[in-house]
Amino acid sequence: MGAKLRQLDNSGNCEGYCPGDKQLSMPTKQIASRSSFFPNIFFNDMSSFVQDNFGISHRAFLNLGVTLLMALLAGIAHWRHLDGLFENDRHFSHLSTLEKEMAFRTEMGLYYSYYKNYIESPSITSGLRFFVNDHLSESPKVINALKRFNLYPEIVIGNLHRTYTGFIEFFGLPSKACYDIHRINDVTPVEGCEGLGDPAYFYVTCVFVLNGLMMSLLFLYGTYLSSSRLGGLVSVLCFFFNHAESTRVMWTPPLRESFSYPFFVMQMLILTYIIRNQNPGRKVLAALGACNVLFMLPWPTSQYILLTQVACLYACYVMGYINPSLLKSLISVHMAAASVCFVLLFGNTSQSSLYGSALLAGWVVVSFRDILFKDYPHGGQRALVQGFTWFGLTVLLKWTLSAVLGTSDVHISNVISSKFSLNKDFLSMMYSCVDEYDYMELETILGYIKTLLLPLNLILMGFIGVKTVYKVTNYLKQPTVKEEETRGDTEQVPDLNNGEVVFNGLQLLVFAVLAVIVMKLKVFLAPHMCIMASLLCSRPLFNWLGDRSKHHMVIFCVLSIMAVQGAVNFQKQNEIQGGFRSPAQEELLQWINTNTPTDAVFGGAAPTMASVLLSTRRPIVNHPHDEDPGQRERTKMAYSMYSRKPVIEAVKTLMDLKVDYFILENTWCFPRAREGCSLPEIWDAEDEENRGKPALCALLLADSHPHFRTAFENKVFKVLQVPKPTR
Repeated sequence: MGAKLRQLDNSGNCEGYCPGDKQLSMPTKQIASRSSFFPNIFFNDMSSFVQDNFGISHRAFLNLGVTLLMALLAGIAHWRHLDGLFENDRHFSHLSTLEKEMAFRTEMGLYYSYYKNYIESPSITSGLRFFVNDHLSESPKVINALKRFNLYPEIVIGNLHRTYTGFIEFFGLPSKACYDIHRINDVTPVEGCEGLGDPAYFYVTCVFVLNGLMMSLLFLYGTYLSSSRLGGLVSVLCFFFNHAESTRVMWTPPLRESFSYPFFVMQMLILTYIIRNQNPGRKVLAALGACNVLFMLPWPTSQYILLTQVACLYACYVMGYINPSLLKSLISVHMAAASVCFVLLFGNTSQSSLYGSALLAGWVVVSFRDILFKDYPHGGQRALVQGFTWFGLTVLLKWTLSAVLGTSDVHISNVISSKFSLNKDFLSMMYSCVDEYDYMELETILGYIKTLLLPLNLILMGFIGVKTVYKVTNYLKQPTVKEEETRGDTEQVPDLNNGEVVFNGLQLLVFAVLAVIVMKLKVFLAPHMCIMASLLCSRPLFNWLGDRSKHHMVIFCVLSIMAVQGAVNFQKQNEIQGGFRSPAQEELLQWINTNTPTDAVFGGAAPTMASVLLSTRRPIVNHPHDEDPGQRERTKMAYSMYSRKPVIEAVKTLMDLKVDYFILENTWCFPRAREGCSLPEIWDAEDEENRGKPALCALLLADSHPHFRTAFENKVFKVLQVPKPTR
């Protein structure tokens, strides 16, 4: 350091303080000169540190820091936004514990019941033991709920809650605030609690924080795809402008997509990086595999989404944007991740056959391409034959695996049948009457148009399509070239740029088709349109606009027009003010807790059964989770009480299910706003023999004697005690 601070004049004499001088004072001029060295020394040392440890320049390191900071701010903003919307909609902080549980309707109540049971278990071991030996949700059967319902999120959040409460109790810190809430027309106040010490609060907070992370990843995704932080900002703003169509996590926190989708965004970001660089290392492939596992574990539907991803990757390979060795590596990662999920879900094969077949078919085609397609040297012919071979082999393997392993895709088959088949049965009619399985509404499409999200994506896809068709056409006209023997017997793929853009474009097209057919899948379409909107800031795509200033002017003009309707949507969403009261259901659950044995078995409408399981811990015979064929059949049997069958036949069915109490609901019996969607009308599609007869539920609501005894009744529910079978 002394050598660096030592100043020499032209004659070589030392000025100021030199080593060995007795005078420690320094001229004022030289003090200023010396102090000016410290920033340079600091930045030089910092630059060396960054270069040595991160392999990037100091400037790149600072840019990365700014990008990560912006991503963090976007994530925090989304987390707080979700939390505020949920509170405004439910007034969650002023609900009693029972009301909070009732607020988790249908499947949400089923999933939350396992979280509640887990944190209330004496130990982690006993909680896990119940997960794999569940005797309550499908009585009298004992099932592995972890295998059936994909409950790993509940285990993780349950362990986090146990850790948090243990830490708080150890230090004697308050974790929640509780107070008496006086409700209208209620004499007795109820206790309401808020804070992370409250189990329900802790649960929804974990979900919202995770989806805050999703927004951070969305920003990074848009930034990387467009090579511009402004592109990431465009993606985030588009998401907020179309928030109601982009996610439903603020209304339905416990649903499986709330836990899976953030990891899908991360997985797509990593995959985009891999396609752009074409030569990923093992760490990157391992990260991709981990994201696949985290995406698939909580949500069975995720396998169908990954199936579409594999198809898009294969299409990119056929068009020349992905080389064979890379595609083989990606398929291997998918196969490894699927195998891990298969083990962690205790061999759950109910919906993996189609996805697994596509992976295996792709691996076979790529591995043996030189043997299978040696007679097709021309690029176009070879691409066409490879595509048909992959599809045909996928179908063949799917049929074989279904026969050998006993797997089936009946769930998705029923959804498709409800759309296109003229032969309607009970299950297909049930799906066609659920809004989330309906076609996309025209209002949703108009919403995309008003915020310019759809027009912008159509323009971008037009640019991408024109460039892709030109490049791919030239590539497919060329004969296939092989690399040198020293590099292996693999095809030489031409240098086609922007393969990651083409892949994301193909994925967007697939998401669009899926969302139009099944409305619930728009949670994939709208966010991906927001990500693709970032390409508005891509210089390679819009270099024809001229210099950057003109390009930025166009970007800000588009954002300004978007913000007109986007701000209206954002304000409208924030103005939602609701609450939660269900006196009839609360009265029912309190009666069950007070007046029935703990082992009394209940049957009824699936959404109500989830609430009964959650709030009373009574065994039930059916529930809203309809992925399992056997459970769908049990629900159909329970719903015979809403058919037009003879009452004796319905009583026998309930006896076969070993039901002690059946909860009859008038809302499920009488015609609904949507014609043909009351349960008696749905039964008419299959039960032609009894069509035209009075609905059994209407008769029993009027008078249940002599076949049942009415144990409880209010304005909505009527609990019928099922007679015990006689010898």
